[in-house]
Amino acid sequence: MWSCVMTLCRLVCVALSSPLYLLWFLGLRGVYRRLFPFLAYNITFSYNDKMHKMKRELFRNLARFADTDGTLRLLEIGCGSGANFEFYPYGCTVVCTDPNRHVEPYLRASMDANEHLTYEKVLVLSGEDMTEVQDESMDVVVCTLVLCSVNNVEKVLQEVRRILRKGGALYFLEHVVSDPSTWTYFCQHVFEPLWSLLGDGCMVTRATWKNLEAAGFAELHLQHIEAPQVSLMIRPHIMGYSVK
Repeated sequence: MWSCVMTLCRLVCVALSSPLYLLWFLGLRGVYRRLFPFLAYNITFSYNDKMHKMKRELFRNLARFADTDGTLRLLEIGCGSGANFEFYPYGCTVVCTDPNRHVEPYLRASMDANEHLTYEKVLVLSGEDMTEVQDESMDVVVCTLVLCSVNNVEKVLQEVRRILRKGGALYFLEHVVSDPSTWTYFCQHVFEPLWSLLGDGCMVTRATWKNLEAAGFAELHLQHIEAPQVSLMIRPHIMGYSVK
């Protein structure tokens, strides 16, 4: 019965969002991709306030993965407007990647506000294809609120393992699907089509921890958390780090 109700509600949601999909394919997607970084930039302030304590906890041991000469080279996938920069240790060298070139003005603003870091370059590329980044050239890779919207989570994690040196780490903070017994799970499955359209491909029903468990890292330190005060749709999170 539960699954029938969910399916019916999802079909209604898809039907209601169909006109938006039509406009999308008529050419408004490009316009929205220009607008989305502005929306994300403003949402970032609210999210960071709510998640500040958890982000501090997540990144507190980043310096542990510095190279033998004391340097720390960090690549952030889907850096967006640079919401994580304030949590990175002094002197860290950062390589930024994002598939949307329109994030750059907001990214530059964050760079100017976080002068304790060294910024090496900004690459416009997807997490599935980072061939511009050399094998085993990074000490740390950071991925926050990104694996929800990539096309292929497994491929992204393969690329991460390729560019990390042995002993390097992937840090992650991602919203995930809720427990099947909850109303959150029901809402996620019903409203995902519309959410994904408005969220530039963001999916709320991914069990990303399973991808991390299967990715072949030597160590996986992962915890499930409930993000405080954020939307019900993205309240279940996972956070932690994997060591190559």
